[in-house]
Amino acid sequence: MAQKPSIPKGTRDFLPFQVNRRNYIYDTIKNVFKKYAFAPIETPSFELSTTLMGKYGEEGDRLIFRILNSGDKVKKADLKALEEGNLPKFANSLSEKALRYDLTVPFARFVVQHQNDLTFPFKRYQIQPVWRADRPQKGRYQEFYQCDADVVGSDSLLFEVDFIQIFDEVLSALKVPDFTVQINNRKILSGIAEVTGEEDKIIDITVAIDKLDKIGEDGVIKELNEKGVSEKAIAMIRPLFSLKGDTAKMLAFMNEFLAESEIGKKGIEELAYVFKKTEILGLKNAKLEFDVTLARGLNYYTGAIFEVKANGVNMGSICGGGRYDDLTGLFGMKDLSGVGISFGADRIYDVLTELELFPTDINETLEYLFINFGEKEVEYSLPILQQLRNNNVTAELYPDEAKLKKQFKYADDRNAKYAVIVGESELKNNEITIKEMKSGDQETMSVKSFTEKYCS
Repeated sequence: MAQKPSIPKGTRDFLPFQVNRRNYIYDTIKNVFKKYAFAPIETPSFELSTTLMGKYGEEGDRLIFRILNSGDKVKKADLKALEEGNLPKFANSLSEKALRYDLTVPFARFVVQHQNDLTFPFKRYQIQPVWRADRPQKGRYQEFYQCDADVVGSDSLLFEVDFIQIFDEVLSALKVPDFTVQINNRKILSGIAEVTGEEDKIIDITVAIDKLDKIGEDGVIKELNEKGVSEKAIAMIRPLFSLKGDTAKMLAFMNEFLAESEIGKKGIEELAYVFKKTEILGLKNAKLEFDVTLARGLNYYTGAIFEVKANGVNMGSICGGGRYDDLTGLFGMKDLSGVGISFGADRIYDVLTELELFPTDINETLEYLFINFGEKEVEYSLPILQQLRNNNVTAELYPDEAKLKKQFKYADDRNAKYAVIVGESELKNNEITIKEMKSGDQETMSVKSFTEKYCS
């Protein structure tokens, strides 16, 4: 009995029209990255488990796809660790490799490994798939593409300003009508933990706060309680959940709130600088907002953190990023500051689909379809077809002498712009007839006139 074809949940096949749409997104992002002088790199789809594990926090580590060792390596599994109940050690002995969770940690490994071949500050962009063992749902997949840009080797806040401009340029070019760039600073979150007397629970606090839009204020309070954050600290933090309004007033409020925290005040100072420089440059369409509850639950962020949301669409963040002051230190290269952003191409695709923002001509990948009337007509058409292709014009000859109705249906299905007709009359007079598929208008002209017009 034949096997029913299927794919794993959280993954997808892409039809030609979908690939065309995805390439439209990637090309738009690439063009902006290149404008800001970022260079492309690529890294392997899987890394050593030791490269990835422990870099994303406890929750992130659980979402890493591990690759089971094969062959003789399976025999080397640490059974003693299993007997002792040390499951992480046993798991590591079973799995030496893992699919990459994101592009940032592999990039840090890349920088350290190739540091002698790079010029710093090093600006790279990378568009490749990543994998997460997450529960599949709308806008959340187990395999998806990230489109990242990072700068390492500089702590200048001008790069944060550049990244806000890149968010704005890309999403404006994609015609997203209403979107917000939310920004916070990890130093501010550290300051909140400090002034509330809960420095040792900074990770618990940021992970909980980061879920505010998913589980609500009561859910965050419940999680903070469960993590052992004091009632006093929770009472101090709670008013921040509803902090909204004018940016200058919010920064002033937080500056007062964090008066006893040097690191907190440093975060406010950095944010104020970014807002000031962004105001000088201006934004095409983006709304830039300070959101003190924005935390992003990744342990490696140390400064600015970003998230971008498409307003009016039931979708989570479509872009994100932030500054990491010593990510490369994990691989032995200390004091190399970096900052980066990531476009969630799959979520952006869903937003453009929902809002019907893809260009109507995006799937018009075939300009000319030559109708097949028989061998004589084929031999007459082939040199003309080749001239079009030599001039980078997409052209195709229908492969069989089929009924006209079938050939024209094929032209419609392929979104061909023109059908080229060569029949007895055209053969006799050294002509061709061009039919515009949408309007049905036809024009007969000499081969010479056609090639001068379309092949020169």
